[in-house]
Amino acid sequence: MDRRSFVKNLAVMAAAAELGTIPAPGQGADITAARIPRWRGFNLQGRFAMPGKPTPGRAFDEFDFAAMAEWGFDFARLPLNYWAWGDRADWSVIREEPLKEIDRAIDLGRQHGVHVNLNFHRCPGYCINGRELEQADLFSGTAAQRQKAQAAAVFHWQAFARRYKGVPNRELSFDLVNEPPKMRSYEGYLEERYVEIVKALVAGIREVDPSRLIFADGINIGQSPVMGIADLGLVQSTRGYLPKAVSHYTATWVPKDEFESFNIPTWPMKDDQGRTWDKERLRREDIDPYGPLVRKGVQVHVGEWGAYNKTPHAVALAWMEDSLALWKEAGWGFSLWN
Repeated sequence: MDRRSFVKNLAVMAAAAELGTIPAPGQGADITAARIPRWRGFNLQGRFAMPGKPTPGRAFDEFDFAAMAEWGFDFARLPLNYWAWGDRADWSVIREEPLKEIDRAIDLGRQHGVHVNLNFHRCPGYCINGRELEQADLFSGTAAQRQKAQAAAVFHWQAFARRYKGVPNRELSFDLVNEPPKMRSYEGYLEERYVEIVKALVAGIREVDPSRLIFADGINIGQSPVMGIADLGLVQSTRGYLPKAVSHYTATWVPKDEFESFNIPTWPMKDDQGRTWDKERLRREDIDPYGPLVRKGVQVHVGEWGAYNKTPHAVALAWMEDSLALWKEAGWGFSLWN
């Protein structure tokens, strides 16, 4: 099955789970974190670039925005790498020309009624992939290194806040740091450090643009809620990757201790401990932990989900159908990792 056919099938699945249609964005009062639409769409990786592999051509294709709108989707998360406009050796550098490609993506979203969510997939001092390539670690460096990386991340987010001030929240939001690391106490960084980072980034953005809609990823690679930022007026972005034995079957970049089983996946499935994974298990693992946040009025969105292309297709579809049904029940939107 080719990419276009798969996405069209996903649109049918999502529509079936909805038993309704996705409303067009309203033009009235602007959106705030107190109540967001149930945005649904995709991650577009136009600027998700690695060193030595520059993005050919335009950074983002209009086809993607037009197709999303045609198929009933309304959300594009852009996982950005600051190396595209900055310099990993000099965090004070911000180059104008690459940012014009992000301007264009926001304009394409506006034209096609697709909300654009800008995420720093790599920010100064941290990326879930290849974090050792940064000159200082935002989470686990020395105190001086952590402060240097944090100040640089604030600097870059403030540049974005200035650039896009005045763009309404119904068209644009920010997502601060992609997938904070697993919070292992023996490695020296805990949830409190992430809370410090989020507070600094939010303060920096709001100093420039007080009304900007901001998302913050959960801890533990985006999976777990963060109560320490519940009162900041943010949307919390979670993940739809459990169980990893289904979503990342044979993926070599995932640490082995994150897999529940290494067997060929089924859905439902039993893990290596003999425990069943099914729709109700997904509810307990993915939905229920966010109950305390939701009861405080915090909105939740699934910023990434999906299955690696080695997962048997029928298994992926069955798992996706259960995930979509649960998110519909919870009132959560989503963006598929593309």
